[in-house]
Amino acid sequence: MTTELSGYRRHFHAHPELSLEEHKTAAFIERELRSFGIDEIRKHVGKTGILATLRGGKRGPVTLLRADMDGLPVQELNDVPYRSVHGGVMHACGHDGHMAILLSAARELAMRRDEVHGTIVFCFQPGEEGHSGNKLMIDDGALENPHVDRTFALHLYSGLEAGKIGVRDGAFFASSDRFDIELIGKGGHGAMPDKAVDPIVGAAQLVLLLQTIAGREVAPREPVVVTVGSLHSGTTFNVIPERAALQGTVRAFDESVRNELPERIERLTAGLCTAMRLEYRFAYHWVYPVTVNDAGVNAIVREVAQAVAGAHNVVDPHEIVMWSEDMSFMQQQRPGAYFLIGARGESAREPHHSAHFDIDERALQVGFDMMVALGLHG
Repeated sequence: MTTELSGYRRHFHAHPELSLEEHKTAAFIERELRSFGIDEIRKHVGKTGILATLRGGKRGPVTLLRADMDGLPVQELNDVPYRSVHGGVMHACGHDGHMAILLSAARELAMRRDEVHGTIVFCFQPGEEGHSGNKLMIDDGALENPHVDRTFALHLYSGLEAGKIGVRDGAFFASSDRFDIELIGKGGHGAMPDKAVDPIVGAAQLVLLLQTIAGREVAPREPVVVTVGSLHSGTTFNVIPERAALQGTVRAFDESVRNELPERIERLTAGLCTAMRLEYRFAYHWVYPVTVNDAGVNAIVREVAQAVAGAHNVVDPHEIVMWSEDMSFMQQQRPGAYFLIGARGESAREPHHSAHFDIDERALQVGFDMMVALGLHG
């Protein structure tokens, strides 16, 4: 592993910025790209994103290579020299490594531009953590001028040992949507529940009822998650409140299943409210689609991965990861492939989004080798 890879990663890790606020990160990336002799750069794409175009010496497709830039609102608890200097903000998902990999790959490919088939667009994307930065970049023309033919993206993953590469055909990451439900009853004294209509009891019933969607309404072969992550009601111990508010996340691996879920959730809510004399308000927010790998582009990833790491290190991750990923927007519009780089090591075994999350930096070299090889692939 080069000291440049580790140095970039540790710089980004120490200086995280939240979604759509990656101004200093973007400025640093732009300066480095220009120092490599890459001058065709678009700034402020999707608010804070960077697009850099490298035109190769050989005929070929336009290939987009993407890294996400944003950190998370997490207070880092790691005692390392490169820990975050920004209180309450941390790269707890590996995006620091993604940027280091792509920035170093851009330098290497710029030095080897005569070997590049076609054109490479280096995409440094803001706002992946729930802010649809990928879609914002598309809306700002990220897939045009030049017209992108195919896309590649990677994610460091603590669920795989360093040195492994995770490749899967078809649906790779789940969709992610959000619902907001407000139950409206009639407030009253806690000692006189018969004179009130209790939204808290209704909310408790609804949390359990929503679990029947995955267990009883969707085929067992189809992974589905309906999770209530927030429930708020009341202000004190002896008063039945008038309202209860629930928020939750909904995830699926199939777009047809995904499209049915709002109706299922609202139908159960309406039925419960009829039975318990409650009223309700329901809002459903479509967030990230399913991330689906194109068969042809994914075959390139598998071929390159076997050359980079050896066939024995290229695996289909056994578990289905119900993460979501906004690279799904680009992969809806262009053939694309998304893959995992194992980042687990002796001192890097914590799950993503943990305040103790870290990576085995040997993974950076694997990711770099992958991005360079994909950039050179005609």
